[in-house]
Amino acid sequence: MTVISVNDVSLSFGARELFKNISFSLETNDRLGIVGPNGCGKSTLLSLLLRENRPDEGSVFIAANTSVGILTQDSAYEVSADTGATALEQMYAAFPEHLRAEKRIAELEEWLARNPELSMMPKYASITKEFTDLHDRYARDGGLTFRSRCHSILEGMGFTEEQMSLPIESLSGGQRTRLALSRRLCREPDLLLLDEPTNHLDADTLAWLESFLSNYSGCLITVSHDRRFLDKVTNKTLLFERGRAKLYRGSYTACAEQRRRDREILEKQYKDQQKEIARQEAYIEQQRRWNRERNIIAAESRLKMLAKIDRIAAPEKDERTVKMQFSRGLQSGNDILDVRKLSFAYPSASKTLLNELNFQVKRGEKVFIVGPNGCGKSTLIKLLLGDLEPTGGVIDYGHNLQIGYYDQENQGLDEKNTVLEELWSLYPDMKEKDARGALGSFLFRGDDVFKPVSVLSGGERARLTLVKLMLSKMNVLILDEPTNHLDIGSREALEDALAGYDGTLICVSHDRAFIDRLATRLLCFDEQGRLVSLPIGQTRGAWDEWQAYRENGKIIPAAVTVQKTEAVVSDNKADYLRRKTEAAEARKQASRLARLKKEQEELERELDTLNAELYGDAASDYVRAAEISARIEEIENRLLEIYEETGI
Repeated sequence: MTVISVNDVSLSFGARELFKNISFSLETNDRLGIVGPNGCGKSTLLSLLLRENRPDEGSVFIAANTSVGILTQDSAYEVSADTGATALEQMYAAFPEHLRAEKRIAELEEWLARNPELSMMPKYASITKEFTDLHDRYARDGGLTFRSRCHSILEGMGFTEEQMSLPIESLSGGQRTRLALSRRLCREPDLLLLDEPTNHLDADTLAWLESFLSNYSGCLITVSHDRRFLDKVTNKTLLFERGRAKLYRGSYTACAEQRRRDREILEKQYKDQQKEIARQEAYIEQQRRWNRERNIIAAESRLKMLAKIDRIAAPEKDERTVKMQFSRGLQSGNDILDVRKLSFAYPSASKTLLNELNFQVKRGEKVFIVGPNGCGKSTLIKLLLGDLEPTGGVIDYGHNLQIGYYDQENQGLDEKNTVLEELWSLYPDMKEKDARGALGSFLFRGDDVFKPVSVLSGGERARLTLVKLMLSKMNVLILDEPTNHLDIGSREALEDALAGYDGTLICVSHDRAFIDRLATRLLCFDEQGRLVSLPIGQTRGAWDEWQAYRENGKIIPAAVTVQKTEAVVSDNKADYLRRKTEAAEARKQASRLARLKKEQEELERELDTLNAELYGDAASDYVRAAEISARIEEIENRLLEIYEETGI
C-alpha cells in the first residue's frame, strides 16, 4: 500500500529556488534516506511532508488514517517538565490516551467498589459496562504493556535506571535528544520521519537504533549524514543535487555507486556523440571544399541528418564541494606522546573519570579515540592539550611539536567578527586575495566572507574552523568530533585531506566511515573504563576491529601492519605496470596518428594536382579524364577513412 506520494513538488524563497519537481512514492516497509549538501532543502522537504509548509507547486498525499511521528533537530527543546517530571514519566506522557483510560478506569473501579448495594440498579449496570468496554479497549491498544515498552526503549537508548528517574531539567542536550527520539519510537507510527537521528548517540545506542529500525514494520524517512547508518537502515535513497532530487534503489553506498556509473555512461555518451558530430561536420566541410555537384548533395544530406540528432547535454560538473589539504610545517621527532599512569577526576565528582591510562603515539600515526558517551574522551583531549591538569601520572611530549586543535563546539570563533575578519584575526598579514581564495575553497564565496560569525550555521562554523586549522600547517592535529555538522560531501573531502596529511593525527569521533577510512590505531575505552590500544588489520575496518574486541574481550587482529605494507607495495607494483602499459600504448597510438597525418597530407596534395589536371590539360582527353576521376574517387574514400579514424 502506498503510504506517501510526492508529486512534482517545488519550493522557492524569494528569488532563490530551493528545489523543483521532486516526485517519489513510498510503500509500507520502505525506508528512505534523504541525502545532499547542507542547505539543499532536506529538512524543509520534511516540513512539506507534514504540511507545516505549503509548496509553490505540486502536492503531497499521505494515506488516510496514517499515524505520523517526526523527530526534528529541535525536538530536544520540546521536552520539558510540564508533561512529566522524570525521563520515564515523559515517555508515559507520549501515550495520553492510555493515561486518560487509566484515570477513568480507576474512577469507575472506585465507584463500583463504593456502591455494591446498587448492583441491581441500571446505573450500576451502565457503569459496569463502561468499565468493561474501556478496559478491553485499553488492553487491546497496548495499555497493559506500554510502560514496559517505554522502559525498554529508554534502556536501549542508553538510559540507566538512575537517568530514567532524573528530572527533565537536569538532562543534557544529548540526553534530551535521545529522549525525544525514544518518544517517537515507542509510539511506532505508520510513518516515521527522522531528521539527523544519530546525533549524540554512542556506539551501543547507535547499534540498538539500527537494529530497531531495521526491524521496524512501518515506513521510514530519515535525513542523515551518517553513511554507515544509512547503509544499515535504508533501502531507497533520495539524492538532492542542484535543486533537483533523484530517487535511487538501495542504500547510500549503492546510490553513490549507481550515480557514479550513471555519470560515466552519460559522459561517454556525450563524448561519443560530440566526436560523431565533429566527424560529420568535418565530412560536410570537406565535401563543400571539393565543391562538385555530388559533393554538395552529399554535404546537404549529412547536414540534414545532423540537424535531426537528439543532442545530449554536457554532463554538469559535481556540485561545489569543500577543497582542503593539510600539510605539516616543521617535522616532529619520532616520539609524539608518552602517557604514563594518567588519572583525572573533577573536583565535584565522586569517582575518578580516568584512571592510570598508559599509551604512546608515534610520528605519522592516525590514532582514533573511541568509547561510549561520558567515558572521558573529550576530557583526555583537554589533558593532552594542557587545558586540564591531571590528578595523577605524566604526559611527556616529543620534540618540535606544533599542535593544531579542532574543537567540536567551535568555541574559538569570535561572534563579533565577519568570516573574513575571523581568518585575519589568526593570519593578519594574509592578503585579501589569498584569504578569499582560502575561504572560497571552503565554500565561502562572494559576499559570504562578510557574514557575521554569529549568524553562521553549524556546518559553516565547522568549515570556518577547519580553514583556520588547515592554514596553520601544524605537524600534530588533535580533532574532537570534526565531522559533526558536516554534510557527506564535506566529510569525504575532510577524509581525503587527512588521508594525504603527512603529520600525526589524534582524533575523537563517532563517525564509523570516517574512522574506517583513516585510523591506523584505535585507543578504545571499554566497559570497565580501561583504555585498550587496538592495531588495525587489513581485512576488517577499524570499527569492526573494536567490535570484535568487545565481543571476544581480547585483541584478535585481522592482519598485522606489515601485511598492510606488503599490500601497498603490491598495489604500487601493479600500478607501475599498468602505467607502463598505458604509456607504451599511447606511444603506439601517437606513432600511428603521425603516419596517418603524413598520408593525409600526401593524398590532399595529389588530389589538388589531379583536380587541376582534370579541369585543365585533361578537359578534352576523355580517357585521361576517366582515369583521373577514378583516382579522385579512390583518394576521397581513403581521406574520409583517415578523417574518421583521426577525428578530424
